[in-house]
Amino acid sequence: MYHSAPRGAPARASRTATQAWVRLLPFMLAPALAHAADPATSMVLPAITVTASGGSRPATDPNSPASTESVTREQFQNWNVVNTEDTLKYLPNLAVRKRFIGDLNSTIAVRGTNNIQSARGLVYADGLLLSNLLGNGYSFPPSWSMVFPDDIERVDVAYGPFSALYPGNSLGATVLITTRMPDEFEAHADVKAFTQHFSLFGVDRSFNGSEQSASIGDKVGKLSYLLGVNHLENTSQPMQFATLAQSGTPANATDTPVTGAHFYDNQTNVPTAVLGVNGGGIQHTIQDQFKLKLQYDFTPTLQAGATLGYWHQRYSSETSTFLRDADGNPVYSGNVNIGGYHYAIPASALAPSRGESENWLYGLSLKTRRATGWNGEALASYYSVGNSVARTANAGGPGNGPGLATFGDGTGWKTLDLKATYTPARPAPGLAAHWLTLGYHFDTYFVNNTTFGTLQWKEGQGSSLANAFAGRTRTQAFYAQDAWKFLPRWKFVYGLRYEDWHAYDGSQALGAVRLPYASVAQQHVSPKASLSFEATDDLTLRASVGRAYRFPTAGELFQGQINGSSIINNNPDLQAENGLSKELTAEWAHWNGLFRLSLFQDDVKNTIFSQTDTTVIPNVTNFQNIDKVRSRGAELSYQGQDVGVQGLDVMANVAYTQSRIRANSQNPATVGKYFYRVPLWRANLVGTYHIGERASVTAGVRYSGRQYNTLTNDDTNPNVFGGTSTYTVADAKFTYKVNRYSEVSVGVDNLFDQRYFVYHPYPGRTLYAEARLRM
Repeated sequence: MYHSAPRGAPARASRTATQAWVRLLPFMLAPALAHAADPATSMVLPAITVTASGGSRPATDPNSPASTESVTREQFQNWNVVNTEDTLKYLPNLAVRKRFIGDLNSTIAVRGTNNIQSARGLVYADGLLLSNLLGNGYSFPPSWSMVFPDDIERVDVAYGPFSALYPGNSLGATVLITTRMPDEFEAHADVKAFTQHFSLFGVDRSFNGSEQSASIGDKVGKLSYLLGVNHLENTSQPMQFATLAQSGTPANATDTPVTGAHFYDNQTNVPTAVLGVNGGGIQHTIQDQFKLKLQYDFTPTLQAGATLGYWHQRYSSETSTFLRDADGNPVYSGNVNIGGYHYAIPASALAPSRGESENWLYGLSLKTRRATGWNGEALASYYSVGNSVARTANAGGPGNGPGLATFGDGTGWKTLDLKATYTPARPAPGLAAHWLTLGYHFDTYFVNNTTFGTLQWKEGQGSSLANAFAGRTRTQAFYAQDAWKFLPRWKFVYGLRYEDWHAYDGSQALGAVRLPYASVAQQHVSPKASLSFEATDDLTLRASVGRAYRFPTAGELFQGQINGSSIINNNPDLQAENGLSKELTAEWAHWNGLFRLSLFQDDVKNTIFSQTDTTVIPNVTNFQNIDKVRSRGAELSYQGQDVGVQGLDVMANVAYTQSRIRANSQNPATVGKYFYRVPLWRANLVGTYHIGERASVTAGVRYSGRQYNTLTNDDTNPNVFGGTSTYTVADAKFTYKVNRYSEVSVGVDNLFDQRYFVYHPYPGRTLYAEARLRM
């Protein structure tokens, strides 16, 4: 069975926004008012329900304006799932940059959006926004840990910005997580253990971790509750190595002779010396979660909800040097002699790091649930980052010497969404009908990061200000969308979204000098349209087009990007990304499942990306607008049950994407090149065979093709540390239900222990063991 979730803002709108909404509203409502009395059948826009069981026909809801892929609890519980993002691992043309279990930087990539364009993807859990739109990069992943995998009912991915219900951050995709609420008393407990053996350069050892979770829930009269806790602890494989280009300079007499260095040709085929595991290296992470969900039914049609989420994470990065002097002592820095050649190792090359943060999510909702007619929904959320600190030593080696401490307390976001929907009653044959959605959205993001020099990097509070960044953004949006069934087999879904965006209170401080930035504002209207035709009872054709504007984040405008000890300048003059997306889709119900073939093209002007402006002297590296990037491709997917034999469920997909830079006035050498980290091919195949009622066996394969780690495409040796690999990875899992209350499973990811990279190494062969108890 496949499902797609219903989709899911506080301040008075500005006069400009209100006037624009008033001007747009008559055009959106005129067709609907003309047929307001006409009934029709379907679910509330834009829900999708697809069922495949035995010989039944999968039937997608024609109210959907774009391609949607889904995975249910029944499917992903047969996969190796530890973190919430694991539920996406086999979906079409989508990849998660998950470098290890418990990775704090797990971002998604989809179609022509790469895995460091985190602001081009939206993630919601029961309508609450989990996307971290404070910045755009691997350091701003969705807050996956606010959801327990065991509480997920289904996950739906809507491709492209074709729905007016979502902002321009949907340029890539929108992930909609639906969690469950109990109908009766239940209690769950889960224990997982996992281990991998990893070897690369001078590291050859096992890395282990575990996860424990428990939940309890019930429905008592009109009140439902679900309370859960989770604890995760894991040690990763090495993430980062300290390297220097192989030297051709003869050693000096004063250089310290050392042994232990390793050599390889890097991603651009430059001979390179590997000195050790540096501060981004072997990460030990501890994460604790708490989640409380309440739901109260005032009447059969009026429901209120509340969510409280807490996530606390601590990490430390273990470093080690491969270098030893003549007496066997470790060497972390200085002038050294390696094989007769001179190397100058910076003090910070092998510096360790550590950090922690507390994160809170608060959510309130109130909605009506009538089968037909008008329904309303109000949803408010507040995400707060507190007690946040990241620490880095100035030099490698043991001890608690000087370093840097970055504090991010007071960072977070608030949202409010107000929505009204109209669902007509069952129509008479041949009559037209409309499904309406009207809404208002508000969000505000605020960032406040301060970095101090400290005499004791492990726990010092700071002795001197190094730098500080602060800023806010605010967006208000009005939208309207109508699904108009104007003929028995024809549907037209069209909508408009008006957005009023402001960035303000931006500042940057270096030492005692504080530089404020002027406020900026932009307003845009984004039209959407989708026409679908049921060619037969089993075949639906759809054409969709949508304009979307992705506004700059506070981090891109005011903070820039921090990579270790280097700062890439910010850019307060960034323009919004302007995307025009088009899609042609055919969906065919056959072989106990659903086939989908989609052709898509995204033309994005003013793509925001960190690059070097080579047209000025000296060159400037910061977030800039790339004039135009075009991505086009095709996706073929299939999901089915009892495929070929009873008990075999299959998910298979293949995608081709060609993403190229069409114009780039600030770095002309990149024109015509493939865009950053968008593979030409992606493919997935996973099958689960159910052996009676108690056991199941799952086997899966994930493939990602050639992609580039630079805008100039000069990384000609991608399958090494520092490159971005082509890879084929096989997974497997066996699950056995001991009785109605307990279940055990064993599994493996990366069965053949392929060494592959996303600059950092991905995990080696990882073994899992799990035991579950249910009451």
